[in-house]
Amino acid sequence: MKSKILATLLLSVWTFLGAAQCDISGRYYQRVFPEFTVTSNIVYGNNLDYTGAAEDLTLDVYQPVDDNLTSRPLVVMCHGGSFISGSKNGPDVVPFCQDMAKMGYVVACINYRLGFGITNLEGSATQAVMRGTQDLKAAIRFFRKSVAEQNNPYLIDDNQIYTTGVSAGGFMTLHHAYLDQESEIPSFLDMNGIGLEGGLEGNSGNPGYSSHVNAIVNICGALGNSDWISSGDEPACMFHGPNDQTVPYGSATLSLFGFPVTAVDGSFALNEKLNQVGVQHCFEIYEGQDHVPHLGSPAYYDTTLSIMTQFLAQQICDYNFNCEYNPIVTNQLELESLSFEIFPNPAKDFIQIKTPLQSFDYTIYNSLGIACVASKDNKSQTSIPTEQLSPGVYFIEIQSKQYRATQRFIKE
Repeated sequence: MKSKILATLLLSVWTFLGAAQCDISGRYYQRVFPEFTVTSNIVYGNNLDYTGAAEDLTLDVYQPVDDNLTSRPLVVMCHGGSFISGSKNGPDVVPFCQDMAKMGYVVACINYRLGFGITNLEGSATQAVMRGTQDLKAAIRFFRKSVAEQNNPYLIDDNQIYTTGVSAGGFMTLHHAYLDQESEIPSFLDMNGIGLEGGLEGNSGNPGYSSHVNAIVNICGALGNSDWISSGDEPACMFHGPNDQTVPYGSATLSLFGFPVTAVDGSFALNEKLNQVGVQHCFEIYEGQDHVPHLGSPAYYDTTLSIMTQFLAQQICDYNFNCEYNPIVTNQLELESLSFEIFPNPAKDFIQIKTPLQSFDYTIYNSLGIACVASKDNKSQTSIPTEQLSPGVYFIEIQSKQYRATQRFIKE
């Protein structure tokens, strides 16, 4: 359990700054800024990967254009990919980063160390979770260091830092928040393994600064043990589907490539524990859905963005707490681009996409978030070859200067 004294001090700072941050109507839950900027590949740390090779850790920073505030909340975003693949450029996270920047947040989307050995899956996979969590903490410390030592170049309020994670990234946000005592580390987890030195905080960079966050968002992730959650811990906003075949919805054994890995507590079990100990939280059930349904579904993306940003806005501003969906203000072109057509689906040798955009870029990702095909400057009805793809599930992302959308398709 985190220090209640620290929480009280942070609440005092929040009360003082909250009014200034919330002057603009709709800020933090509506798109109040039309454009955003991205600063890419900022090095925030370095550590050894699971093979012992040194790896620079990088992040991208998204910021609203024409924002007059000089002290803004920071959201650190973590991508999915089963700790095997995925990146800060993935379609599971980039649309959130763009939209949240338009809402007035500063968003940092991070890369973290991937990969683990294939022997002793319980130990090696759990080590991968811890390496990612250590990197997340280093990223948070990076921004507090930038405020203290670099005159706050990203114009953040370092008393208002939040984390959001999708799938594997959800594991990281949950373990960052609730695995907060060295005594809670499972006995099968060797913290003397390669790249794991430094305990729960780790040695990925920026020592001497706090990695505390105010609240977390978990999208289809899980925690090693719900008993790590205590009264006074960070508020949480969670999303999960009962039919998730990748990460357990309740308390069950996590599997990878058909092999059992370890017991975890998914969002349904965490919801029960958070209720029991009285930690403020939201839990949105993706009824009847599998893993990360926002990836490829405009409706689920819109619901996730709405509830997530309202939850965060309520942590930042003096808004009444609720977990209900509310429409997000947008424009007609963006609504149309989010509803682009794709056919045939399932596909064999090609797919066609039809969109109101006059030209766009596209990228095809496999189910692990790895880019397979990319092309630029296509016209509004385009035949895209798919014969080079192996059978399976894919996502196609289309992008123009201001708009981005993703849909799912199957290659037979």
